Amino acid sequence: MARGPPTPLVSLTKSYRTCRLESNPSPNRPRRRVSPRPNRRGAMPAAAGDPRLVRNTCIMAHVDHGKTSLADHLVASGGGGLLHPRLAGSARFMDHLPEEQRRAITMKSSSVALRHAPTGARVHLIDSPGHADFCSEVSAAARLSDSALVVVDAAKGVHVQTHAVLRQAFVERLRPCLVLNKLDRLVTDLRLSPEDAYARLARILADVNSAYSALRSGSYFSSLLHDDDGGGGADDEDEGDAFLPQKGNVVFACARDGWGFRIHRFAELYAEKHQEQGVTHAALLKGLWGQHYFDKKKRRVLPLRKDAAMGGPGANEQPMFVEFVLRPLWRVYQRGLRADAAAAKWLEDNIVSFFNLEVSPRELHSKDPKVALNAVLRAWLPLADSVMTMLIECTPDPVAAQAVRVARLVPERKVAATDSGGVVAEAEQVRRCVAACSTSASAPVVVFVSKMFAVPHTVLPSKGPNGEPLNHSKGPGEPEPEEEECFLAFARVFSGVLRAGQKVFVLSPLYDPVKGDDAAGKHVQEVELHCLYEMLGQDLTPVANVAAGNVVAIQGLGQHVLKSATLSSTKDCWPFSSMMFQVSPMLKVAVEPSNLTDLGALVKGLNLLNQADPFVEYTVSQRGEHVLAAAGKIHLEHCIKNLRERFAKVQLVVSKPLVPFKETIRGEDVGSIGSMKVPHGFVERTTPNGRFTVRVQVLRLPNALTKVLEESEELLGQIIEGKCSQFSQHDGNPTATLRQRLIGAIDSELEAISEQVEKDKLERYRKTLLGYLQRIVALGPSHQGPNFLLLPDLRSSSGVTASQNGRKGMLLSSRCHVSDRLGFLSESDVETNNGIDNGESSTCSPYPEALRKSIVSGFQFATNAGPICHEPMWGLAFMVEPYIFTDNSDAITNSDQYNIFTGQVITAVKEACRAAVLQSKPRLVEPIYLCELTTPSEQLRGMYAVLGDCRARVLKEEMQEGTSLFTVHAHLPIAESSEFSEKLRNGTSGSASALLAFSHWETITQDPFFIPKTQVEIEELGDGSSIGPNLAKRLMNSVRRRKGLYVEEKVVEHGSKQRTLAKKV
Repeated sequence: MARGPPTPLVSLTKSYRTCRLESNPSPNRPRRRVSPRPNRRGAMPAAAGDPRLVRNTCIMAHVDHGKTSLADHLVASGGGGLLHPRLAGSARFMDHLPEEQRRAITMKSSSVALRHAPTGARVHLIDSPGHADFCSEVSAAARLSDSALVVVDAAKGVHVQTHAVLRQAFVERLRPCLVLNKLDRLVTDLRLSPEDAYARLARILADVNSAYSALRSGSYFSSLLHDDDGGGGADDEDEGDAFLPQKGNVVFACARDGWGFRIHRFAELYAEKHQEQGVTHAALLKGLWGQHYFDKKKRRVLPLRKDAAMGGPGANEQPMFVEFVLRPLWRVYQRGLRADAAAAKWLEDNIVSFFNLEVSPRELHSKDPKVALNAVLRAWLPLADSVMTMLIECTPDPVAAQAVRVARLVPERKVAATDSGGVVAEAEQVRRCVAACSTSASAPVVVFVSKMFAVPHTVLPSKGPNGEPLNHSKGPGEPEPEEEECFLAFARVFSGVLRAGQKVFVLSPLYDPVKGDDAAGKHVQEVELHCLYEMLGQDLTPVANVAAGNVVAIQGLGQHVLKSATLSSTKDCWPFSSMMFQVSPMLKVAVEPSNLTDLGALVKGLNLLNQADPFVEYTVSQRGEHVLAAAGKIHLEHCIKNLRERFAKVQLVVSKPLVPFKETIRGEDVGSIGSMKVPHGFVERTTPNGRFTVRVQVLRLPNALTKVLEESEELLGQIIEGKCSQFSQHDGNPTATLRQRLIGAIDSELEAISEQVEKDKLERYRKTLLGYLQRIVALGPSHQGPNFLLLPDLRSSSGVTASQNGRKGMLLSSRCHVSDRLGFLSESDVETNNGIDNGESSTCSPYPEALRKSIVSGFQFATNAGPICHEPMWGLAFMVEPYIFTDNSDAITNSDQYNIFTGQVITAVKEACRAAVLQSKPRLVEPIYLCELTTPSEQLRGMYAVLGDCRARVLKEEMQEGTSLFTVHAHLPIAESSEFSEKLRNGTSGSASALLAFSHWETITQDPFFIPKTQVEIEELGDGSSIGPNLAKRLMNSVRRRKGLYVEEKVVEHGSKQRTLAKKV
């Protein structure tokens, strides 16, 4: 391994002493001495009163990249005695749950209030989980923060969850900072040279910048419709990289050992050394990262020549980061890890003495060389000082941050002029106070609760902020406190000053102040807050009041807030926008008590769990099953454990995972796209009284269009209900953006097959799909799903009638409500669909309202439960032609006659839609995980065997540079994931690890109702009785069996007694 000259390291000594005295004013005082808690508490009120002296940040990273270890050192440095410095890095202070300590992963976001001694600033640090199963906790932490510490493992690089947390920070408009962790592994484990280590760090930094730049350009997260202005961070600087060491927002660290630095520290030291030669701090700072080298003769920072890597005249030139930063560090590690007395002597002479460091002789002369090395590095390059300085200098205070984030937190509403102009003006005034982070006495109080978390009553403090006893007893008729969990709100004050005992209004996300008290009664409650607590990890300290810009735990909202809510001192306040979650809960199980008499306790425990976990979903199925939905296996195990031990306290019986499926049809082949031939005809159904007939044809929508509809379900629901103003920004139109995305999805799908289809057919197909977008009556299921209910084209269907027993039926028309809301209809199209401007009104009659609702209801029932196994339909367009038969045409306008058979109409439409799917080659759609596996090379064979056994499809495989580890990305069906971890552990002897995150929905190509029909199939398979069920049929039967539906299967009875009479010799 190459060694650098001793000059740079030794020359740091005298100049570094001055730099160290800034953070340690008294040379005689040990640097790591813990200040007593009374001093810390006494300094808090000043910081809490001025929001400019507050920083709110969350630590975000991929799992096992070192978030909690970094938090330990920050708590030991600024926690005022919460954690001893010697325990930092291994105590996992923020992981206070026993399950977190046992699994060694963070499962719950937790906050701690720290103090930065040099500036007196108050830092609310929130540690968030890195596992994809607990992404909801990341969302809750990000909503309450103004900045994000993104931690990346320098040995492993950028992983899947790194992209996810960058996206989360972008969506919430957080100012991100980067911590490149585990630099020690580059020396000790990977044994890289300083040059190779620099190349690796530069590549990781480029990957992070590339991912974040893609977010800012909109190409990576184009589905972000809530922020159409494109500003995703606290600073919308699109010039240059977001993370750059020269900006001070990058820290190189080893969180386990507690050392880290920014290049500013080395720039100050070398600037003082070369001050006489005219080398400035700015020049050194610019050159310490990037392609620059230091010319010792000219005493100048110059750019590296292009021939430096090819043996040219610049071959001896090295980047300054290698020469002045990495080589000294590498030399310290080489000399410090030697197991002899000379190593300790060298560290004492060259580092401790010259830098005036406070290192105990016991640590310095320890028999374990790692102890001495870590102690010296912690004293020389303290990690907490570098990170805290970066937070103070590079992240915004709440006043600056909320001015930028208010467009995301409280989007500007576009409300039509009404009589409630005063309410709107008051709500806008509240919004301005949130943007200014006002702490004045007249400012309204606005608080956002991102989640509810449960703690035992015994953990709550018994005395208040002034020493008065606190009464935590519950209301009359409720259980004793010792037997129950207490729910606290994880919240942040965005405006005003919140006080204990204050009365506030709890606003749900659906609250609208313009509608008045009558309509708002369901979504607003007035409550009195019991106590306010400052969160110190697992400890709680009562406080009398909390000013804007601070994070707080609130007691007294357990009966009023389920998961998240907005608190306000006035009803004239817009609720905060909903949080964005990375995935939706896909893993479902049915739970029931072992003893049926405990059913009441189970239901109560499920409700408590639903409140305590922001991501879990609890529903009761049509069969009466209590279904629990979680993000993944680890999340589900954690929920079941909490249900058994904390909330229900009963023995449970948990079913196998209930994997959700969807139903669709095969769709057209590429060769038949754009042809005039209809793939499948209409299916006709008539009501029993013969007065109504419906004809239905089903078509498959392009996958890209279906994906956009799925991603925009929430926005679609708001637009259809006329509430799109909730998503409107001052410089964006979400309806127009969604309309462009739908058209763009069609164009992208056609572009993918443009080389296989003729141009005229492609254009004809595009015109057909765009015509569908102009004829949408409703979406389903739930009025916002990825399925269309289409009207017939009245211009081509004019004059169409149906005859039944000598009577003529009239084709009914209706307004294309969804197309109109999305802006796909022109004024002439609206008039045509409304029957105002058509000459065939005798044959195309407008729907009576009762019939229209019945047809839409039948469509909703059909799309919610398909014909294969009663699962929701996916990506289908239903062309419906309803006909009405009557002897008296004047009676059509009389709605009373339709009230009798509206149920018959619903049934006819539902059966017609389901029959149309059955005749159009139905297919199952299954959910797919994106699986990221890490395994040593000797276990690759076993890992691939497990992937093949679980129907996984490998996407890519790459070897981690400098190691024998491989990273493999694959798509894994969720139906096979329940036993995947155990199979992987057994197949690779525990050497491989996997991370699962929901990716997409994928159609199973096999026909669940396959029967040999063609001559080739009959010759090969016979009548099909000799072959077993295919994959699609097995999955269909499993779902049907679980739901109690009919399952077609052959059962052999007394198989051992079956014999043949003939004996062939």
